[in-house]
This record gives sequence, structure tokens and C-alpha cells, in this order.
Amino acid sequence: MSPQKPTILVTGGAGYIGSHAVLALVQAGYQVVILDNLVYGHRDLVEQVLQVKLIEGDIEDRPLLDHLFKTHNIEAVMHFSAYAYVGESVTDPDKYYRNNVVATLTLLEAMLSASIKKFVFSSTCATYGVPQFIPITEDHPQNPINPYGATKLMVERILSDFDVAYGLKSVRFRYFNAAGADPSGLLGEDHNPETHLIPLVLQTALGKRESISIFGTDYPTPDGTCIRDYIHVSDLADAHILGLEYLLQGGASEVFNLGNGNGFSVKEVIAAAQEVTGINIPVQECDRRPGDPPSLIGSSEKARKILNWQPQYPGINDIVAHAWNWHQKRHK
Repeated sequence: MSPQKPTILVTGGAGYIGSHAVLALVQAGYQVVILDNLVYGHRDLVEQVLQVKLIEGDIEDRPLLDHLFKTHNIEAVMHFSAYAYVGESVTDPDKYYRNNVVATLTLLEAMLSASIKKFVFSSTCATYGVPQFIPITEDHPQNPINPYGATKLMVERILSDFDVAYGLKSVRFRYFNAAGADPSGLLGEDHNPETHLIPLVLQTALGKRESISIFGTDYPTPDGTCIRDYIHVSDLADAHILGLEYLLQGGASEVFNLGNGNGFSVKEVIAAAQEVTGINIPVQECDRRPGDPPSLIGSSEKARKILNWQPQYPGINDIVAHAWNWHQKRHK
């Protein structure tokens, strides 16, 4: 018999990306404990789909963390519990620095106190700011243009310093645009409020919204609309398993972009949604939004090379089809 795989704590495991990572962990044979305050997470998905232990609470609650680490034999932590609305981070930066930085620091201190020194961190391409070159590689200058990106960059710096000082090993994943849903339809995206393009387009297809807004049609791109790098959420989850196993095998701290390596424009996403759903989706063309770069595309060569990561669903039609399957079930 092969030895039992270790127990992993997943913070924010009831949320969109966190829940897909939990599903991937369970399918790979790991024991999982979720810590989530359920502000944005979904209890029903944990209880009905994932069926792993859920502890409802905050990562800033040090006594809770100490008790959790004492009573569970946790080998590593995957950290997804961050606030992630860019606009809100501008209007309420206190909330973002307190949760994304201060509370994460509390989590790291509790880990060190319990001698847990393996950490997989959900970072973001927002740490780069406006791209100086495309595709963006991990050595691209980091100059975030909003507090959300700044909080993620601050945690990356903390992790670098904690490695040098305390031997805490981390894998930091800088995501591009997470999208899609579990291909079997078990899990998917369900934010409130929803700000992501693909679910907004599909809500329009379902008749939940009157139209989809295109912000800017005069960008220096082939069709004039913004281009983004959409990465299937199940491919993201697979990368987290590979990153975890890299650390468990004694890997040094590393940072990896996670993207498709190619981008799709707003108009291409809408066209894919019309093709997948067979529904005409009304469009409203609006002015550009401030701070939206024309194109954001990441290079994931490093993750492919070091982690042997291979995205299974790079095509926009697959991403949209899996999301559509989920939205039809979730939002009838």
C-alpha cells in the first residue's frame, strides 16, 4: 500500500478558485481541511460536493489557528482567502491591507509557531501593473496600480523575507484571468457582486441581465477591444497540486505565472458565448475604463518547465462551455 498523503489546510477553500483546488487535492488523494469565513465562500458546495472538513473562521483569529494546527496534522497550507475586487480596493484600501496583508501575516506566524513551513500562495498578475512587454514573464517589473495588487506584492515580499529568516518555503502563483468551471459541472463561479466578463456574458444569455457592456472599442488591438489571458480554473487547480508536490519534495521557494500564453479579446469571448449557447447576446458599447491596459498576456513557460504543468483546456470555447454548463445549473 502506498503511504497516506498528508493533510493540507486550504484557506478560502469554499471560494471559486479555492474550491476547485480542494477538489483537485481530494482527487489526488490528499486529506483536506478548509478554513473559510464564508463571506464569499459557499457552504453548500463544501458540504454537498467537496465533503471535507470545514472550519468557519478567520485567518486573523490566532487562537483559532493555533488550535487548528494543534488538533490537525497539517503538512502545508494553500492560501486563497483574500479580497479580490480591484475597484473596492481603491475605495476601501483599509479592508484590503487588513485582510490580505495583516491577516496573512497572522497565518504565517501561526504556521511557523507550529513548525509548518510549506506555503502555496495565490498571487496575481495585478502585481505587474501596466505591462512593459508582452507576454509578461516572472522577471517583469512589479509596479501595481491598485491596492489589491499592492497587497499581493507585499505578501510576496514577506514570503521572500520569511524564507531567508525562517526557512518558510513557498510557491507563489501569479494568475491571469481565472475562468470556466469544473468540466463535470460540480463546481463553478458564483460571485456576488459579479465582475468577471465570462459569467456576466452568460448571465446575459440566461436573461438575468439586459446586455453586456464592452468598455472601449478603440484599443490598439485587432478588433479594438481589450485582450486578456483566460486560464481555466481546473488548470489553475492542477498547477496548485504540482506546486504543492514540488514543495513536499524539498523544492526551493519559487514564483510562477499561470496563464494560457495567449489572449482573447472581449469581442472574441462574446462570440464564443454566442456560439456555445446558441443565444444572441445584446451588447452595449461604452467608453474605456481608466486603468485598463489594452492587452494582458502572461508567459507560463517557467511553470511548464519546472512543474511540468500542461493546461488541459486552453481554448476559449471549452472555458465558456464549462462555465455555461455550470451557470445553467446554478442560476436557473
